[in-house]
Amino acid sequence: MVTDFLLSYAKLLVENPEDISVEITELDEGHDEITIFANSEDIGKLIGKQGKMINSMKTVISGCKAKGGKNYRVNVKEAL
Repeated sequence: MVTDFLLSYAKLLVENPEDISVEITELDEGHDEITIFANSEDIGKLIGKQGKMINSMKTVISGCKAKGGKNYRVNVKEAL
């Protein structure tokens, strides 16, 4: 659910939506790390000015935390 949301939302924001992928890694019980891979030209668009765009994504994901009980850490990295 969270990965589907981030994948579709990130594709709307960038110039190269075909390069977007989302990977989720379970760190320990109750904590997951979500990594959004994007083209190097699009990383700034996903982060936004002063981090406002990535923070808004984190805010939406925090609503999922209340439902599923997991904490999420979101990172943006360059796609290989």
